[in-house]
Amino acid sequence: MIFTTFTFLVFILIVLPLYFLLPHRAQNVMLLAASYVFYGWWDWRFLFLLLFSTVLDYMIGLGLAAPRLVNRRKALVTISIVTQLLLLGVFKYYDFFATSFATLASQFGWHVDPWLIQLVLPVGISFYTFHTLSYTIDIYRGILAPTRDFIAFALFISFFPQLVAGPIARARHLLPQMINPRHPLLTDWFEGCYLFYWGLFKKVVVADTLAQIVDKAFTNPARLNAFTVLVAVYAFAWQIYCDFSGYTDMARGCSKWFGIDLQINFKVPYLSVDPSDFWKRWHISLSSMLRDYLYIPLGGNRYGRTYRNLILTMLLGGLWHGANWTYALWGLYHGVLLVAYRLICPGLETRLKSPWARALHTIWFFHLVCLGWLIFRADSITQLAGLLEAFTRAPKFEPGLAARLLVAVPVFLLELAIYFRNDQVAFLRFPWIVRVVVYVGIYWALLTVGRWGTEGFIYFQF
Repeated sequence: MIFTTFTFLVFILIVLPLYFLLPHRAQNVMLLAASYVFYGWWDWRFLFLLLFSTVLDYMIGLGLAAPRLVNRRKALVTISIVTQLLLLGVFKYYDFFATSFATLASQFGWHVDPWLIQLVLPVGISFYTFHTLSYTIDIYRGILAPTRDFIAFALFISFFPQLVAGPIARARHLLPQMINPRHPLLTDWFEGCYLFYWGLFKKVVVADTLAQIVDKAFTNPARLNAFTVLVAVYAFAWQIYCDFSGYTDMARGCSKWFGIDLQINFKVPYLSVDPSDFWKRWHISLSSMLRDYLYIPLGGNRYGRTYRNLILTMLLGGLWHGANWTYALWGLYHGVLLVAYRLICPGLETRLKSPWARALHTIWFFHLVCLGWLIFRADSITQLAGLLEAFTRAPKFEPGLAARLLVAVPVFLLELAIYFRNDQVAFLRFPWIVRVVVYVGIYWALLTVGRWGTEGFIYFQF
């Protein structure tokens, strides 16, 4: 089920009234059932995999707190980590690595027939795997106490707004909201409506409009020149941002209707001045997970292994996005950027006092991010080489093509307001007449430009 379809409209119009008619315990049961319906809409068979992951880590969580198993805590958390990552690996990476090994072997004259299992990738498996792991690892570390409320725990894992494309939920943040009674305020309703409405605009008007430019360009790089490939890269930068942050806005807005607060996942990332600043603003739930559960356990900044740990963390973070060497290369690229900036201009974000200097560094780093998006969007290393080659061809200016990028201007202007006011809902503080005009403009754009239900969300494939 997708937020931008009529099916979801019917779904939410049924779920919301039922929610407010029920007491807390029954609310959780109903939301859990609704979440399973939402997820099973793609393929009901994957519900068994979701339920298996849920039951496994619920039982391991209880075992980690059991006095009689105190000497087996390390074994229990190892079972949780290995099992969840094994499931993720089999469904997401097995065929990729098997095929890659066969290709590598052929370079040495060896013929290998890889045994492929050709499993369909379950939607959202990368997200709910991290949900469950955050629970068992935090219990093992003594940060979190396990819950005996299975319904609340299962709802934490499968809560439908954030289940398939994030933000990645931490047990310590979301689980208490499932266990304790919720009392949504009128302000939650208004803020939720704004977030959902704005996210809808970013997805169906901005992201899906720019997708037409991107898909056409990346399908046939041989026909591109320096100008058209540059426009395509700019278009993808705003497509992926509006697609992913649009989903997050809708997920957060929908959750607020139920009195549930999801983590902020984006903080104007394209106004970052360096890689460290960027990863504090882009996909915050993933970057913080990688920091807390991978980078720090590897040693973090200790033992003189900072650069190795940064490279390894970002490389694995890139592979988290999918079974393709371009994702690994994208992660490696950002790891190299982190290392380079630490070596050349450490602490840049705090040292920039002049607004002009900050602006210049922001523009420069935005283009470094765009180069990364070129790597990320390429379907293969061969296609990436073709796209880079297009930059060497004489540019042919196409004003009509460039003008289509203007669809992202409203998003950029609001990003500036959020940045300078340091307020994620800065728009709600605007004068009422400005808000009315903008809401009417968005409504008109949704009706005339919006591409309803034609494009899935990019991060569904991860």
